[in-house]
Amino acid sequence: MPKPLIFDARQVPVTRIDAHLPAVSAAHLTSQAVRERFATPPLWQPEIVQERRFLDREIAQAAVLLGLVMREELTVLLTQRTAHLSTHSGQVAFAGGKCDEIDANPSATALREAFEEVGLEAQHVQVLGELPQYKTGSAFHVTPVVALISPEMTIRANPEEVDAVFEVPLSFLMNPAHHRWHSHEFEGVVRQWLSMPYLDGEQERFIWGATAGMIRNFYRFMSA
Repeated sequence: MPKPLIFDARQVPVTRIDAHLPAVSAAHLTSQAVRERFATPPLWQPEIVQERRFLDREIAQAAVLLGLVMREELTVLLTQRTAHLSTHSGQVAFAGGKCDEIDANPSATALREAFEEVGLEAQHVQVLGELPQYKTGSAFHVTPVVALISPEMTIRANPEEVDAVFEVPLSFLMNPAHHRWHSHEFEGVVRQWLSMPYLDGEQERFIWGATAGMIRNFYRFMSA
């Protein structure tokens, strides 16, 4: 019996690149500027709220940590998921996962999952706030929790869930010249999504789908 085809998002053509949109200025991408933005948030609307559903199953509440590491230039902490996971295997993702009954709120979920996945201890994390819930095509309703992370953190990736942990400059992700739109039709249904490929040394980190969508919403929040 032939193996089922594996969907490769890299092979889907790019329909447009948003180079016409302004990048968030460096002055607004400091830790203090991000703190101030959450302390006095602007009027804004998320651009992407819900993906087309492609899995018919019960909705699951989840949270992820959109963590900003306070280096000389802020960076975003991301993971490469292992290939054997049941959902979103092999993809670039924020640390995070499904909410448990023990979690008091989405921040508690994001911090617990970040510790379980990459060994990030809560003492190194300052939660700033949340972005609007993002509803994925795989039936997760995800709350992005934005936080500052001390560079003194220690990372210990859980090999059962995470193949690699890496950081991307926030300025790269807050520049729409790196935001690429894709469109794909399958069984009469058209899906659109963003990608933001980043070259990490010699390794391309293909950021796409829900992770890229939440980053795009963060861009809208920071540029409002």
